[in-house]
Amino acid sequence: MAGGIGARFWPMSRTTHPKQFIDILGTGETLIRQTFNRFKRICPIENILIVTNEIYKDLVKTQIPEIPDNNILLEPIMRNTAPCIAYANYKIQAVNPNANIVVAPSDHLILKEDEFIKDIEAAFEAATQNDWLFTLGIKPSRPDTGYGYIQFDESSDYEKNPKVKKVVTFTEKPNHDLAKKFLESGDFLWNAGIFIWSLKSINKAFELHLDDVNNLFKEGCGKYNTPDEQAFIKETYTVCRKISIDYGIMEKADNVHVISSDFGWSDLGTWGSLYDIRSKDENRNAVVGQNVMLYDTKDCIVTMPNDKIVVLQGLEGYIVVEDDESLLICKKDEEQQIRLFVNNIKLEKGEKFI
Repeated sequence: MAGGIGARFWPMSRTTHPKQFIDILGTGETLIRQTFNRFKRICPIENILIVTNEIYKDLVKTQIPEIPDNNILLEPIMRNTAPCIAYANYKIQAVNPNANIVVAPSDHLILKEDEFIKDIEAAFEAATQNDWLFTLGIKPSRPDTGYGYIQFDESSDYEKNPKVKKVVTFTEKPNHDLAKKFLESGDFLWNAGIFIWSLKSINKAFELHLDDVNNLFKEGCGKYNTPDEQAFIKETYTVCRKISIDYGIMEKADNVHVISSDFGWSDLGTWGSLYDIRSKDENRNAVVGQNVMLYDTKDCIVTMPNDKIVVLQGLEGYIVVEDDESLLICKKDEEQQIRLFVNNIKLEKGEKFI
């Protein structure tokens, strides 16, 4: 899934060039390229589909030139994750109705790829043998209010792998006190937003919980992987409601299981999450930019162009980012307001700045 605009990473991430297409980690590879390379280890290139907005087609082709054109699924408008998964389901069904599927965002960090692949393969094995929907869960290290939480049954009903647990509840982005209780209880995981299931199981779940979305895409049977596909999709998206797979299916289904995972994961959803993984100086500042000079400054994340002299004095716990004609200076512990800033800029200053 590569259609988001990454608003929380403004001003580096823009509508015309969102974070999945940026080398945000400074590794020489964009996030979507890293994700593609990771999945090449799991399945052949012809089995990898990229769902993105139609305005990003050229970016995808530039960064992943080996992906076949037919494997780039172009959404005319954003409708959240459930419609994009339904679209992919029917496109896959036209080729292989017995497929097993992994759904993943294009912009996550995974440091321990071997462990990640083991968990994906374990989920594939269990999904093949059971009518279960899988998500991957990460043991929380702090009471983070920016993640969804999964409560699991501590007993396992899958003898082949004790890491497989039945999901009891989902809670989306709790407040700090509740997140702290989740952390202390020991039976909650962060929801990584990575899903594994058989095509048959997810289609059954769509029919049961999101039949209106399912029926829209089902009408296109016979058009997928043909010249008629894109016209059908354009029409379908105009009438399809906007809804996430988490709210539409995962929170309602009674056959959801989670695999407790530890593969060095971050969703890289915020500047704070990027701060956590960047290297830091002796004052715990994470700095990108060759000419940044800091005085009496600590616990900051700073991203500046290499050709600009930047002097910062007396800051503690701030995000300081410049990109093109935009500059952001924001308290690190109040970065959830960046979405509000972006909305206000759009309304008051125009879309050219976002």
